[in-house]
Amino acid sequence: MKVQKFDGFRLEINKEKKRADLVLSRPPLNVVLFSQRSEMAKLLIELDQNDDVRVIVLRSDGDNFSSGGNISGFMEETPEDLTLLAQNVMTPEKLKKPVIAAIQGYCFGVGFEFALACDFRIVTFDSQLSLPEMKIGMIPGSGGSARLAKMIGISRSKNIIMRGKRLSGEEAFNLGIACEVVKKENLDKSTQSLVDELINVSPLAQRTIKSVLNSTQNSTLHTSIELEGEAYGRLRSSNDFKEGVESFSEKRNPKYTGS
Repeated sequence: MKVQKFDGFRLEINKEKKRADLVLSRPPLNVVLFSQRSEMAKLLIELDQNDDVRVIVLRSDGDNFSSGGNISGFMEETPEDLTLLAQNVMTPEKLKKPVIAAIQGYCFGVGFEFALACDFRIVTFDSQLSLPEMKIGMIPGSGGSARLAKMIGISRSKNIIMRGKRLSGEEAFNLGIACEVVKKENLDKSTQSLVDELINVSPLAQRTIKSVLNSTQNSTLHTSIELEGEAYGRLRSSNDFKEGVESFSEKRNPKYTGS
């Protein structure tokens, strides 16, 4: 395994598992500094081009995912810089590869916003998820309110954000924010199980459907259907589709190349 350490986080690449982990590592609360946001975004983009990696996991050391950003640091940044914060936090969504957030304990502020930009969120029963900016006279500024409203609706989002509410892991799962809720001791196992599942499908089809879903979330029904159909038609001539059909007919495991 290859490990690189940075200020507040580290990168682990496991070629055998085809997995890369971006690990928040400023325990006990794993506070995310402003400089860390852009560094993490840069590394995520590099991982998207790394042929040894199929799935990216965002997780943390210790008992908490992240308590959020460095509160006092907000006063040191210019209004212009603050306006652009969402650009690096949205990076997981923009990647071609699937990104999983493995969450335990506190998941607040920018930590929650990073997780919301991921494709999958696995939470533990002891998790607490919140966008608590209202309590310091602020609002979510890295895409949190917008993503949450798209995900669970405006009424529920107002109830959570305007009151600075904390959601338990089970509540996040029931609302559809998380795809799984597990015991804390099972978080690593459940995360690896999802990684194994994701690396066994066609990487071409995988990145295609991620792009289609991201592109159509603001479109009308019929526009979305048209874009889906166009992507479906393009995949018809791919090697992965041919391999998928042949392996199904021959009752064997497929060997996808991503082309």
